[in-house]
Amino acid sequence: MKKVFTLCLFVFAMFLGNQSVVAQNSKLEAKQEINSEAADKTEALRQYVKFSKEQRNEIYTALQSYGQSKARIAANPVTEAEVAKIEKLLDDRVKSILNDEQYERYKAYIAENQ
Repeated sequence: MKKVFTLCLFVFAMFLGNQSVVAQNSKLEAKQEINSEAADKTEALRQYVKFSKEQRNEIYTALQSYGQSKARIAANPVTEAEVAKIEKLLDDRVKSILNDEQYERYKAYIAENQ
């Protein structure tokens, strides 16, 4: 009887451990997806807008933060005002990174690709 009880406890512990591993994997996959999307969009913007490596790194960071914010929004219902605030935050950050000519190209690219 002791062996059966021990076996049941072991199986239960393995089941609980497996659930936490699955949860961590889904978080990791979501983070990788956000990073991948940010990298792809940064590269597309780099070709269209023509910015420097320093600007590229800053744009990537801005898009990465934007992706994380969008993921949080998807998980929790929010108002249109909060969505607009996140969009404005990205726009302001990109505007501070790029010069006026580059920013106009950025706006044209966004208008074409939405």
